[in-house]
Amino acid sequence: MAVLVAMSGGVDSSVAAAVLRDAGHDVVGVTLKLWGGESDSGCCSVSDVDDARRVAQQLDIEHLVFNFGDDFTRHVVGPYVADHDAGLTPNPCIECNRHLKFDRLLGRARALGFDAVATGHHARIVDAGAGGSPRLARGADAAKDQSYVLHVLHGAQLAEVQFPIGAMTKAEVRQRAEELGLRTAGKPDSQDVCFITRKDGGRRAFLGSRLALRPGRLVDDEGRAVGEVEAVQLVTVGQRRGLGVAVDGSPRYAVDVDVETSTVRVGTAAELATPFEAIGGVGWVDEAARVDVLAGRVDPLTAQCSAHGAPIEVASVVEDERGALTVTWVEAQRRMAPGQSLVLYDGDVVLAGGTVTRT
Repeated sequence: MAVLVAMSGGVDSSVAAAVLRDAGHDVVGVTLKLWGGESDSGCCSVSDVDDARRVAQQLDIEHLVFNFGDDFTRHVVGPYVADHDAGLTPNPCIECNRHLKFDRLLGRARALGFDAVATGHHARIVDAGAGGSPRLARGADAAKDQSYVLHVLHGAQLAEVQFPIGAMTKAEVRQRAEELGLRTAGKPDSQDVCFITRKDGGRRAFLGSRLALRPGRLVDDEGRAVGEVEAVQLVTVGQRRGLGVAVDGSPRYAVDVDVETSTVRVGTAAELATPFEAIGGVGWVDEAARVDVLAGRVDPLTAQCSAHGAPIEVASVVEDERGALTVTWVEAQRRMAPGQSLVLYDGDVVLAGGTVTRT
């Protein structure tokens, strides 16, 4: 099988390429050049391209570089800025997977005659059985599982994708890299948003150079002013740090962000609790999953609300006429920030995912 392996310059994708090579596949590595600006996250830097190229040399496989910078700006960076300006909290990694790694790259791989695209993600693909489509499942290493940020994949895409290290723990991946003598064996994992540097002002400087940051008022649940923030677009629901508000020694958190009125409502931890979340833009892995969930036949049905969050038990899921969902918790949970993804699971298997809306 001819497999195009996305090699980021990290240890996971390096070992993914090695696993496929050792299994006898015709492997070609490719590194995506996505961000033309400065990067120090260990994901889009020049050194990462060099690491990927050198690992390919060690494995004796061909290495390519595809420049998808325009697509990355259009589908990831642009929406990231726009979402902040609308008071939302985006997840650019999910959008990169949706539009770049498993759309643009898959299309290029098909055009070049490859049978599949592989990545170093910690996730697995399982058989739904009874003629169902392949489904995405958690990786073997719960601490490194990336199924949450891959939940947008389903059906035909999963039939063309491979995750060679999904059944391995991170320790096993590093051990394999060491045994092969790969230069990335001890390389740290990439962190944070790849196109925002940790120096020179970070997120604030990045967004401030692309939109007009506006000061905001902090108000309590009765609308009384209790403080100010320098930039309302930088406040996230659930945030405590940087607000500088406490009442009777108890901290206050951002409960709601209204960019249009430059207002942030703050409240106690108890006021952050909610019995449900509403999500839109829902994608189901297949119709069978949708029918089973809405009929209450998945027990227990759980949800994940962040990249490495713990599963939360779901009491019910109701769909409205627009296809949006109301997900009710067994026990009240901390409110999610609008713009973040909520993903539904049956055990380790992804069933659906969508974006949290304001309620």
